[in-house]
Amino acid sequence: MLQVVFRILGPLEISAGGQPVVLTGARRRTIMSMLLLAPDRVVSVEALADAVWHGTPPSTARNQVAICVSSLRKAFKEAAGVEDVVVTSHPGYMLFTGEHRIDAVEFEERVAVGRAAARSGRAEEACGHFEQALAMWRGPALEGISAGRVEAEAARLTGMRLDVYEEYTGLRLELGRHREVMGELAAFVREHPLREQAKAHLMLAQYRSGRRAEALETYREGWRILADELGIEPGPALQEMHEEILADSPRLGPPTEQTAPALTAAVPAHLPSGVASFTGRHPELAALDRLLDHLEGPALPVGAISGIGGVGKTALAVHWAHQVAGRFPDGQLFADLRGYDEEAPHRPGAVLDRFLRALGVPGSEIPPDLGERSALFRTVLDGRRVLIVLDNARSFQQIRPLLPGTGRCCVLVTGRDPMGGALAGDYACVTLHLDALGQDEAIALLTRVDGDGRLSADPVATARLSTLCDRLPLALRIAAARLTAKPHWSVRTLVARLEDQRRRLDELSPDERGVRAGLRLSYRDLPITTARMFRLLGSVNVPDFAAWVGAALLGIDPFDAEDLIEELVDAQLLIPSSSAIGHVRYRFQGLPRLFARELSLAEDPEEERRGALRRAAGAWLALASAAHRRVYGGDFTLVHGPAPLHALPDHLVDSLLENPMEWFDSERGSITGLVDQLAREGEAAHAWDLALTSVTLFQNRDYLEDWRYCADRALSAARRAGDRLGEAAMLHSLGTLEIVGWAYDAALPHLADALRLFEETGQDKGRALVLRNLALCERHRGDLHTARDLAHRSLELFRRTGDRYAEAHVLGLLAQIELERGRPQASFLLSSEAVARSRDLGTARGEAQSSVRLAEVLIHQGDGERAEEVCRRALELVRATGDRRGETHALRTLGEALWRQHRIAQAEEVLEEALTAAADVPDRFLEARAGTVLGCVRALRGDRDSAADCFKIAADLFVEVGVESWRDRTTHLLDLLSRSGPLDMDELFGLVRP
Repeated sequence: MLQVVFRILGPLEISAGGQPVVLTGARRRTIMSMLLLAPDRVVSVEALADAVWHGTPPSTARNQVAICVSSLRKAFKEAAGVEDVVVTSHPGYMLFTGEHRIDAVEFEERVAVGRAAARSGRAEEACGHFEQALAMWRGPALEGISAGRVEAEAARLTGMRLDVYEEYTGLRLELGRHREVMGELAAFVREHPLREQAKAHLMLAQYRSGRRAEALETYREGWRILADELGIEPGPALQEMHEEILADSPRLGPPTEQTAPALTAAVPAHLPSGVASFTGRHPELAALDRLLDHLEGPALPVGAISGIGGVGKTALAVHWAHQVAGRFPDGQLFADLRGYDEEAPHRPGAVLDRFLRALGVPGSEIPPDLGERSALFRTVLDGRRVLIVLDNARSFQQIRPLLPGTGRCCVLVTGRDPMGGALAGDYACVTLHLDALGQDEAIALLTRVDGDGRLSADPVATARLSTLCDRLPLALRIAAARLTAKPHWSVRTLVARLEDQRRRLDELSPDERGVRAGLRLSYRDLPITTARMFRLLGSVNVPDFAAWVGAALLGIDPFDAEDLIEELVDAQLLIPSSSAIGHVRYRFQGLPRLFARELSLAEDPEEERRGALRRAAGAWLALASAAHRRVYGGDFTLVHGPAPLHALPDHLVDSLLENPMEWFDSERGSITGLVDQLAREGEAAHAWDLALTSVTLFQNRDYLEDWRYCADRALSAARRAGDRLGEAAMLHSLGTLEIVGWAYDAALPHLADALRLFEETGQDKGRALVLRNLALCERHRGDLHTARDLAHRSLELFRRTGDRYAEAHVLGLLAQIELERGRPQASFLLSSEAVARSRDLGTARGEAQSSVRLAEVLIHQGDGERAEEVCRRALELVRATGDRRGETHALRTLGEALWRQHRIAQAEEVLEEALTAAADVPDRFLEARAGTVLGCVRALRGDRDSAADCFKIAADLFVEVGVESWRDRTTHLLDLLSRSGPLDMDELFGLVRP
């Protein structure tokens, strides 16, 4: 195996064993560039497609990206004998560097070494490192790759190169090499006229070389360019250099050969060592850099970092502090205020005593009074440039006495509670709420701690490990340390242990500094009722929730519940987010949820936990039922059981269900998780009722996997409980699901058992629902006579039970059956009645379905113009509710209506849209129907090859869903295409109509 060398600091170049690896094609080079810009990090397929197609990828983008990746792998295998350079890792691909080299990575590493040498006063050594780093550049980064995402990252690298050059030049000036750098600096400034630091360096070099007038002209030219191009004046650094040149300041003289005096105790350097595995946080570090813009300003710059315990607040603060320590020559002070420790927090007076002694104040001169001590601290710092890091602060009151009074200093505070409100207005404040690491950063941290290659060798398991650790730096370091201590474990061994929810906190809490200890410190100070809210919320198996869930759990007013939940947000134990319907939703991270469940099992009696769960389930069921009624115009097509509801205030229900389907969508994950929990804990009545009521969502939005999962779980619970009504309801639901998926043979056993159980329990509505579905099955099997009889029996029962929505639906079904029986007039009357009934009920979904059936009758009768009008009304209805399946039906029928009016071009456009919609649902039968009609239209337009492709694809889809009769039609259509002579429009239409 040969080492592969990637060069991106210039045009893209790749070599293996000294021989070039040639990548042809812009797409492959763009994808390679994207992967090289994120080494050892997953780049999603969407990001790659966005780069390749400049933000407008085609529908085939995923396949085309896969083809390009395959060709890249082939190129590396042929050139270097390696197969794992580009690896697949959800949701995309990753460049696995291993022993291979990337010049950009080596550039950044060399720069980091140079900066470390510069901070330690080894200027000559630093210059050597910077010179080597800059020599790696061969031109603009990734020159010739014209992709927005690549160009943006290339610009970042170029910016880094310019920064490094300025640092390199500054060091050479410190070493007295002003004549050496003057010429190249002048050229650099001409090329980059807006780089103020470079101009300041040039002015200094010119001044030291005896060219004072040229230095002042350089300033005037820089001032003119900034004013003309940006409308701004030069910044403080440039202005200060100008003023010092005018004053012939002795500070501008060349350095002497004298040895720098040794540091004294009056220049403190309290910063603890940085974390070796510190990873990422680039946006946060950039935000903290803004503090430096306020140095010398009128207000004290203060940065405040908040976040949950273990998220890496201290590591970020210390890392940034080390990066900028050189900007604070008068020292750096650090104090752990222990705001959340088991021990008492450090008193400000004690911290001030230590700070003052470190700044050279004798102990005998430090006053005992806190106010006087704080005033002395401000006096000592006046005129000095000192960085102060206050770690683990509890409140603003704790840090107030520790704040200097001068803008030459800078303060950085960390704590679990946000302090932005207290700091805003009085200080030049930068506030950061620190969240978990991104997936790529988390994986990078893991691999840095455990450096033996196990993590890099198994990217899938490593990604799962980072997820199980909530991507919290503390948990990630503990997990990686576990692997380091167990060299005989694979990554999957540790993942398996963490997958066990009963063990996860134990695995990540090896000592008093582990994850559980940090969570306990946050929980410890919660008020009693807030702590109970935390425990009970954690005991409910939902991914996120709104405040009304907390109200149901505790049986309290929703506003009071929201106040308690917001206290948990302030304690960093919950994460807020806004939902599509405008209500704030909240979620746990995985580890705090496990901690809350652990506490609930230990502290809450079982009956209390079960009662809370029933109230919450009752609230979800009440809202789901109300949403269903608003969608369907009534409590139709449902069979309810004895599960009690938990009522919420009417005004809250109206607000939540302003758009019922949006509410269902926002609760989708919660409903699925809750049904599973209810089934596991023996609450069968709530489980099956909620599962059945939620079919409103599952069918409308085509969430068929959720539908099946909930029905299966609730069916098992009903059978264990001996609940025959619940068993019948879930069997009916599963039978309906099989019909939606065109698996009619699989539906029949479910429906037969459901019909028997509904008859035993005397449930007429249930019987009617099953008879309707059996009618659909018989229609599919071609027995239209039996289908008609079953539909009429169903219609009679629906009328008896008053289910008007289902009545309208069965009228539409009968209209379809009559049309297929060759009775278009009867079909017209039935479908017209179905539309009228649905419209009276105010159900958009029902009206749209019935309208499509009416349009099919009108097309059959040759009235394409009226059929178009009906279809466009149906389209308005389904698009308003987001019913993608209904939209596909309406588009396909509209295409047929346009065809029958001889508007072939418009028909083709609409049918292409229908085909796309069907593929998105996805519904293979609808896709095949739309494709068949599209093939006919293209054939009439004269494109027989494209038409044949449509028919062949449709034939395969018809076989896939088991509709042989339609497959036979495509065979006949292909036969017609193969004949010479013009095609007969009526003959084609006869093969695609119902």
